[in-house]
Amino acid sequence: MPSSTPFLRNSSLDAALAEAHETYVARRPKSFALHRQALAVLPGGNTRTVLAYAPFPTAMDRGEGCRLWDIDGHAYLDLCGEYTAGLFGHTEARIHSALHQAMARGLSLAAVGEAEQRLAGILCDRFPGIDMIRFTNSGTEANLIALSAARVATGRSRIIAFRGGYHGSVLYFPVTGASPITLPFPVTLCDYNDIEGTVAAIRAAGDDLAAVIVEPMLGSGGCIAATPQFLTAVAEASRAAGALLIFDEVMTSRMAAGGLQQRLGIRPDMTTLGKYVGGGMSFGAFGGRREIMEIFATRVSHAGTFNNNVMTMAAGITAMGEVFTAQAAEGLFYLGERLRAHLNAVCEAAGAPLQFTGVGSLATPHFRRGDITCPYEASAAEERLKELFFFDMLEAGIYLARRGMTALSLPTTEADLVEFTDAVDTFIAVRAPLMQ
Repeated sequence: MPSSTPFLRNSSLDAALAEAHETYVARRPKSFALHRQALAVLPGGNTRTVLAYAPFPTAMDRGEGCRLWDIDGHAYLDLCGEYTAGLFGHTEARIHSALHQAMARGLSLAAVGEAEQRLAGILCDRFPGIDMIRFTNSGTEANLIALSAARVATGRSRIIAFRGGYHGSVLYFPVTGASPITLPFPVTLCDYNDIEGTVAAIRAAGDDLAAVIVEPMLGSGGCIAATPQFLTAVAEASRAAGALLIFDEVMTSRMAAGGLQQRLGIRPDMTTLGKYVGGGMSFGAFGGRREIMEIFATRVSHAGTFNNNVMTMAAGITAMGEVFTAQAAEGLFYLGERLRAHLNAVCEAAGAPLQFTGVGSLATPHFRRGDITCPYEASAAEERLKELFFFDMLEAGIYLARRGMTALSLPTTEADLVEFTDAVDTFIAVRAPLMQ
């Protein structure tokens, strides 16, 4: 991306995007060829919709630390962080060693073992809202079972969730419309950070309300933080109604040793986890108060072939017991806080209609001014600017989520983040005529 001279076709968003696409395609012939082959056997050429984008996605070849290389030989600073699951980077030696040792002892033992209770103990000690815990293989699965458990434990059926919330591929609640594959739980949707409306909905649901599920910071909904006042009001109203409060901390658990619940001082009845906690392996977990979780010892069956698989247990013990210490969690949190402050200072100094929201090591760009407290339906111009931002960052050697979200990993340094801040500064300078 040029550092000072605007692109020749910077006269309109459509022209700028067309040129960005042309440059992108020309520089990635191997990714294009791979995509064409994939279309024959994978619907859309992929098995994970979040990785699909036009004209075709970049295919990665390898990673090291917080760096990636694609199959066409381009190098990137990895700020996608596997959508928050890549907390440890790509080559954390202690986790690799734990995985090799686990493999040497056999992969599928079809039995309980020491490892699962060790990992469970680590997590119960860390998270205030978890007295007991069970494992799954994804955050999606953890949320599904947590909600189902809440319905069994309370003898009620209805759930309150929030527009823009994402609790897994079959528990997604768009700002407008509805996902065609969302499971048919009876759900009442509220607006995020709306205290009055949410408390009223909880009271109206009354004896039919089993649980309120909320992300302490919306993840895919735009890295929008809940206010402490909102979460406190929701917690108090839920308990007054006899319903369970579930914190989906699949993304936000990285915000402190004991998650965002610990940082905010708010204890939910149940907590769901996923992403990085398994050290990079497929992982999910749900836990909560002892009296709730003990239904799995007496009333409810919860099976799953890979719930306690030896790879995830070994990686998770090392990841959470040795690598992601309380000190490491604090360091990463404040690294992200500084980054977001610097990015917003750059935007403000340029007078650009661009800001980055988030908490700690997670952030998302928004091409609008003013406070952002809940998800919104972006305009066509905002969507095109976000797409242009993504392709310009790729051209600058920065790999982000397609929606612009950044998730820092432990190997990331201050120097890496200066590289990103400089790229954002250049984007604002070059694309200023398009952001009026």
